Amino acid sequence: MSNISSQTIKEYTTKSGFHFKNLPLTYQVFGQKLGTAPIVLVTHALTGNSNVCGENGWWKSLIGTEKCIDVNKYSILAFNIPGNGYDDFFIENYEDFTIYDVAQLFLIGLAKLQIPSVFAGIGGSLGGSILWQMAVLKPGLFQNLIPIATDWKATDWVIAQCRVQKQILNNSDNPVHDARIHAMTFYRTPQSFKQKFNRSLSDIQNIYNVESWLLHHGKTLDKRFQLQAYKLMNHLLMTAICETEDEFLELASKIEGNIYLVGIDSDGLYLNEEIKETYSLLKPIKSNVHFAEINSIHGHDAFLIEYEQLAGILGPIFNSEKNITKTKNYEHANIR
Repeated sequence: MSNISSQTIKEYTTKSGFHFKNLPLTYQVFGQKLGTAPIVLVTHALTGNSNVCGENGWWKSLIGTEKCIDVNKYSILAFNIPGNGYDDFFIENYEDFTIYDVAQLFLIGLAKLQIPSVFAGIGGSLGGSILWQMAVLKPGLFQNLIPIATDWKATDWVIAQCRVQKQILNNSDNPVHDARIHAMTFYRTPQSFKQKFNRSLSDIQNIYNVESWLLHHGKTLDKRFQLQAYKLMNHLLMTAICETEDEFLELASKIEGNIYLVGIDSDGLYLNEEIKETYSLLKPIKSNVHFAEINSIHGHDAFLIEYEQLAGILGPIFNSEKNITKTKNYEHANIR
């Protein structure tokens, strides 16, 4: 496992006007030393952190030795979202924080590390939204921008789900546990539950296995996530990169690198049709934007489950010298 490193951002004022002093920004580096190889910036999702590969890495099936993103070829850099708690730092006034602020802090972190350009930025869900924000703030940063199972906007549906999460977090006697149980129902799909459980009963508990599974996820997250951190991360999902479509298109048209949008056909949180729509809007104004999709019954969590499909989609980007067959072309036949 890579050791956690830290920078101190002495002064930072959020977009809402809240002032921070001595804000810690922690990160990990895997693979090649910074400055010796192309850099892959990985931005983590709601329950993730900077520990992206290695024995306990949450994306170890995708990133590692001779994996799709090979640590023998790349420097893998991952920041912790300030306040996610992995580094024991928490933000009490979490509603003063937005995706815009996280992106600005990550850009400050890159500047402190003297990194003017990144070969690829890759992240799923919330992590992908942060990448979108970084790219519109610094259009020349990424040679390849890869937001997965996410979009530039928080839709009414995303906001609604996050509001239910917020209600649970503010009112439950067991908030993180109960919020996680609810979250798992929109991270997966009814078809995924049927395949996994098929109304089977637990031999140990006198309940259905799907109930036991939900309770297990609630307990697991409750053990490793502080309430304040979960509140912050849930809040970030609700914050928009741009207020209007026109504003987004104006900014996104200036992004210099390739954009690879990856959707999931069964995603019930960041709907695939929303990502397709973003592709359709960008394609007429930006020639190097592409779209691919993961086919899965597992919903939003498929970007953490369908590693073979994801590696097939990403392989040509990270292993361009090899003649890797794409499992999906970066254009979708049904998009008009």
